[in-house]
Amino acid sequence: MPVVGKVGRRGARARFAMAVLYAVLSLAAITTLYPFLMMVSTGFKGPTDQDDNRIIPSFWTDDQELVEKYIDDKYAGDLSLISFSSAGADASADTVAKYDQLLLDLPPDLWLAGFRNAPNHITGRLTMRWQGWLREEYDGDIDALNSDYNEINGAFQTIAVPNELLERKGWRPSQDRKWEDWLRFKGSLPSEFRIPIRTTRIFQEFLRSKYGAQIDLVPASIRGEAAQFEQIPWDASSPEASEFEAEALPERFRTTNAEMLWAQISKEPMPTRAFDLATLNADRGQVRREMSSRNYRYVIDYIALHGGALWNTVIFCVLAVLTQLIVNPLAAYALSRFPMKATARILIFLLATMAFPAEVAMIPAFLLLKNMGLLNTFAALVLPTAANGYMIFLLKGFFDSLPREVFESGQIDGASESRMMLRLALPLSKPVLGYMALLAFMGAYGAFLHAFLVAQDREIWTLMVFIYQLQQIAPKSVMMAAVALAAIPSVLVFLAAQRVIMRGIVLPGER
Repeated sequence: MPVVGKVGRRGARARFAMAVLYAVLSLAAITTLYPFLMMVSTGFKGPTDQDDNRIIPSFWTDDQELVEKYIDDKYAGDLSLISFSSAGADASADTVAKYDQLLLDLPPDLWLAGFRNAPNHITGRLTMRWQGWLREEYDGDIDALNSDYNEINGAFQTIAVPNELLERKGWRPSQDRKWEDWLRFKGSLPSEFRIPIRTTRIFQEFLRSKYGAQIDLVPASIRGEAAQFEQIPWDASSPEASEFEAEALPERFRTTNAEMLWAQISKEPMPTRAFDLATLNADRGQVRREMSSRNYRYVIDYIALHGGALWNTVIFCVLAVLTQLIVNPLAAYALSRFPMKATARILIFLLATMAFPAEVAMIPAFLLLKNMGLLNTFAALVLPTAANGYMIFLLKGFFDSLPREVFESGQIDGASESRMMLRLALPLSKPVLGYMALLAFMGAYGAFLHAFLVAQDREIWTLMVFIYQLQQIAPKSVMMAAVALAAIPSVLVFLAAQRVIMRGIVLPGER
């Protein structure tokens, strides 16, 4: 029955009160929904924009933000390389086309693969493309790959991109099967992934290292009007030229390099920035989609890589629900049907367990489980939460409210106590039992600290423990994607069981 009748709702005071009530409820809903939306939104971002606190990622609507994010992604967050590659933004389309063809024609030892993982990233376009290429080459057989590479990889998702230090003097790649595959893969990359190794860039890094990254220490005859190292041009007649060639310039770049080849094609500067912008504009939508889904795809791969955690979580949740639906109703029914002088004290004792944080009981529970030899088993996960003082108190009150005539009729018909509990009490308690099952599921699914403490064997880790481990290496944006995906089962269960939850909360109060 509504608190305010239909007639009473017509009054001005009632309407004002209801308007205030709905406004407060709406505000409460927004404050609850906002953090979840922020979590989902952050999962679409990256380390460059994960802290902007915007519900809608800025690169979805702002083209300039997309450009900056794309450039940062291509050059792995290297600010010096980004600044060096900003030249040639005003080049013509014909010049850009010539540069594109130059990149496609360059030998593999004259360019580096772009879109590598930045220091604060754990995945990127190049890594995913490399892993997918290997999966196709080896038909998904990770054991064959490990045999050829002499490595131990649990899955293709763990294979890292080989290091390329072609711009360093004296570096030599290991001439093995992995490097051969890398060269074949590298040759298949489109021009978008190709970053030419330029003598000017190597010279600038040589000066940066020699003068301790202090531009003012560079002689004016070399520095000229440059305000930063990325603006210092390479001049073979420079006073530092002989020292640079002897100490820093690899042999291969003395006779042939990208700058020499470009000088044979055009007298204009290399249109690196114009090329990057043209590549981005050619497929802007695909770039946005790839950047938006990257974190979620990585988390899905991470979960698939640890697929045992999913089954462990499912088994844990099922066992937790079953044990709580068995132990708590049995204890509550016994206290309700067979009252004792100490029943009130027992209930107070059960409720007193709610006064202490769960962390207080973790160490004693761990020691007890250790003495019983139950560590690293599902029993260690389930048994400490099998009985719940609040649930026993709630069910006991509900059983007390059931009509006594129902049980008297069962006794007259000769039904045993267990039969009356199973055929009378429990069917009448379905709303409360459903509410209990939901709480048991939520508690088991979201358990981390207890699960990590009593089950330290990786073979029995649950999904939440693996997500915690991911937090040790992943940036904030990836973690938000992981938490958002992990929240999906809870959200679906809540949406599907709203009526059960409300009946479980309201019905005991009405009785």
